[in-house]
Amino acid sequence: MKIIIAGAGEVGFHLAKLLSYESQEITLIDTQKDSLAYADTHLDIRVIKGDATSIAILKEARVEASDLLIAVTASETTNITVCVLAKQLGSKRTIARISNTEFIHHKDEVGFTKFGIDELISPEALAASEIELSLKQSSFNDTYEFENGGALTMIGLTLRSSASFVGKTVKEAARIFPELHFVPIAIQRFGTQFTIIPRGDTKFKRGDHVVFITSKGGNEELCRLTGKPNRVIKNVMILGGSQIGFKTARSLSDKGFNVKLLEEDKERAFDIADELPKVLVLHSDGRKVDLLEEENIGDMDAFIAVGKNSETNIMTCLVAKSKGVKKTVALVENMDYFELSHSIGIETLINKKLLAANNIFRYIRKGEVVAMTKLSNMNAELLEFEVKPTSAICNKVIKNVDFPRSAIIGGVIRDGLGVIALGDFKIQAGDRVVVCSLLQSIKGVEKLFR
Repeated sequence: MKIIIAGAGEVGFHLAKLLSYESQEITLIDTQKDSLAYADTHLDIRVIKGDATSIAILKEARVEASDLLIAVTASETTNITVCVLAKQLGSKRTIARISNTEFIHHKDEVGFTKFGIDELISPEALAASEIELSLKQSSFNDTYEFENGGALTMIGLTLRSSASFVGKTVKEAARIFPELHFVPIAIQRFGTQFTIIPRGDTKFKRGDHVVFITSKGGNEELCRLTGKPNRVIKNVMILGGSQIGFKTARSLSDKGFNVKLLEEDKERAFDIADELPKVLVLHSDGRKVDLLEEENIGDMDAFIAVGKNSETNIMTCLVAKSKGVKKTVALVENMDYFELSHSIGIETLINKKLLAANNIFRYIRKGEVVAMTKLSNMNAELLEFEVKPTSAICNKVIKNVDFPRSAIIGGVIRDGLGVIALGDFKIQAGDRVVVCSLLQSIKGVEKLFR
């Protein structure tokens, strides 16, 4: 695919990096020479210095031949303008990064597609939603919901020795617990970076980080079988009044959580207090341990650090953990920190770049991909395909499908209901099929759903 990315900031560079690994033809546009220099020397992409709202620059990038244009500059006005121009100049599909989430909520009413914008994304809104989901599934490390309301949900956890199926193979566990509403789709062995797609003879081991797909009730069953307490989150402390902190506080307080938000900037703290009357907003430097203790951090069920500095977010989460807080969530910019999250005791790390990339990646994938996410620390992707009548997998029983060995069907959504689909399940047109695949097998999986 020919892809143009406008904006070489954090999100733009990260996207260019990921897409270049996939052998896509990438052109990166930015006004800042310094932003482009690193990308030019480290990535196999084309860079153009200039204003992406310039028709001449877009033509130099051969916008008329592009399959996708992604506008992710810091200015939402610029992003919207670039997408409108690109569509008029011949780009097949456009995506704009925005910060005003009202645009997303009312996109059908306003009709952005008429202007030439096919999709709107807000990394901040995605991060706030991810945080909320992590509190909803508070006993688990990684979470992702398919379909509104979570017809199927991805959850990840590290197996303790007390887990009922440690030492058993997947097939043995299935025989012992036949009516369960979950299935393992990926395993990372303790102390390794290798991702295993589990088969019937794969044995669960203590310390494994296992990702499951669950249907309704599956998360409660996993809590019982793994010995993890089913935590109830009610009292939440948020460090940082950034857009993510503000959106998270507003959403949680509207859902009945008791929210306390700490913001260092006095003027920003007053502004948030005016806009969020149900949130207790404190003008305070949350980096100071004594101040956290004064604000009764030990009484909190969850601590969410979304300040500007990744290291500060991690350290304050560790302080919160040491004070007995059940659930900690940290916003980080450095992707390398993801490898450390489970070992240092922070349950959930949030990265805006990764969330935005996941959201955009489904437009790169072949087949009818309606949702996807990359698994943290794992060399695998979780994709949701919509089955067409012409798809090779349509009207086939799963066990009769020539499915890649390093990929697995985790579940199927049919008529809005999630089903853990085993070998005798027959795929039908209109089904939404959730697949976990190692990166080398994705092309083979895509062919089945075209």
